[in-house]
Amino acid sequence: MSFPWLTVLMAVPLVGSVVVALLPARLGGALTKQVAFGVSLLTLGIAAAVGAGYDVGGGFQYTEEHEWIAAFGAHYALGVDGIGLTLVLLTAILTPVVILASWDDGDAGRWGVNAFFAWMLALEGLAIGVFAATDVFLFYVLFEATLIPIYFLIGGFGGARRSYAAVKFLLYSLLGGLLMLASVIGLYVVSADSETGPTYLLSELSRMEMDQNVGRWLFLGFFIAFAIKAPMFPVHTWLPDAASEGTPGTSVLLVSILDKIGTFGMIRFCLGLFPEASQWATPVVVALAVVSVLYGALVAVGQDSIPRLIAYTSVSHFGFIVLGIFVMNTQGQTGSTLYMFNHGLSTAALFLVTGFLIRRRRSQLISDMGGVEKVAPVLAGVFLVAGLASLSLPGLSPFISEFLVLVGTFVYSWWVAVIATLGIVLAALYILVMYQRTMTGVPVPAVVGMKDLTRREISALAPLLVLIVALGFFPQPLTAIINPAVEDTLQQVGVSDPAPDVPVTAGPGEEEESH
Repeated sequence: MSFPWLTVLMAVPLVGSVVVALLPARLGGALTKQVAFGVSLLTLGIAAAVGAGYDVGGGFQYTEEHEWIAAFGAHYALGVDGIGLTLVLLTAILTPVVILASWDDGDAGRWGVNAFFAWMLALEGLAIGVFAATDVFLFYVLFEATLIPIYFLIGGFGGARRSYAAVKFLLYSLLGGLLMLASVIGLYVVSADSETGPTYLLSELSRMEMDQNVGRWLFLGFFIAFAIKAPMFPVHTWLPDAASEGTPGTSVLLVSILDKIGTFGMIRFCLGLFPEASQWATPVVVALAVVSVLYGALVAVGQDSIPRLIAYTSVSHFGFIVLGIFVMNTQGQTGSTLYMFNHGLSTAALFLVTGFLIRRRRSQLISDMGGVEKVAPVLAGVFLVAGLASLSLPGLSPFISEFLVLVGTFVYSWWVAVIATLGIVLAALYILVMYQRTMTGVPVPAVVGMKDLTRREISALAPLLVLIVALGFFPQPLTAIINPAVEDTLQQVGVSDPAPDVPVTAGPGEEEESH
């Protein structure tokens, strides 16, 4: 396809961010918000066109390739398979939702409303570029660039401890980025010694032979960086601070979009470039994923701050995603990719409705709530649906994702799956207890007179709820584009699903056989 759809898709929010930043202050904040929202809707329209034109048969599509830095073998190369497209669509869907829900959140920030919405649009464009990059060097540059908008969104528009949270997030991310940079340089050295010469193109690196020990060291550089971004236990501690100090919209962009770069990177780069090292590391990664599932859920049970509780639930959910990736079968990896999308929807709804509640109550603490459903029934109803989606209630979209991950895990090891299943039990505990303590009972004095959701707030949440319910009953539009990409990834790793062990009916005079 000659038209550069992915470049346009990435450029529209980036150019829009510059326009929004340069709008004269005398024109008022309302125009800034309207322009930002309009740009995000235009980006969504282009993303929908890209999705509609995608051939579900698989493979990288909408590819672009131009030489960038010849000495490094770096290219401006873009393309999406089913996994990348799924996350591009998630980014395009969530950004207008976040902008509409955050309509007034930038007014009291350190740098003004223009900067607030400009950084949001910049993050959208960079994230789309990350999910579409098919050159390792380009991916690394965009991966690091995404830190800038989120750092300023937390540090400039967050709560009382925003500076601490922003710096902690940046330090953890820079550590991961430095480790990845070492591996990126290592890939240059390896490719420079090959017949093709230095290259960073995924299509060429994935076919390149490399020494076993070298591959394992390079794998570790990428994996640790992605584990920090995901985040996984024990490099997760930056997330609760960032999520509790950022605005609700910032937390959505961070957890629902930016953190997905970590799990996406594990599929695209760890498995795609280092298949042998990925299989070598699988037992340790699976163990860390199960620990993340249980640790995140257990710590969430004891939280009094609602944003911190949601952050720890995400640590648990990301454990499920990583688990599905590294059990190395189609059920697990399809479930993981679908989980990335569905977790983005449910967590976005939970963060946003929680933000509306906190703004009205002026407190993040569960202990300061009570009886909200009697004075704000619509808010309570949305809170319940978002919470039930987070605990993967059947009929809501995260359920099928978690089910597929657990099926894939049972194929890998039944006892690992049994342990991971405890995370579902704990999820029901922390979500239902949180709902009971905040929404039911007699309204506390500070809740009496609380206003219900406005039309703007309902309009922001409605698309998320519709998708959560629709994909809960009919996930096929996403699974159809994900499955071929998963099969290609597993073929690259060199693994296949085990054949089912089923008895073959014996004929007359023959004994039954098992296959």
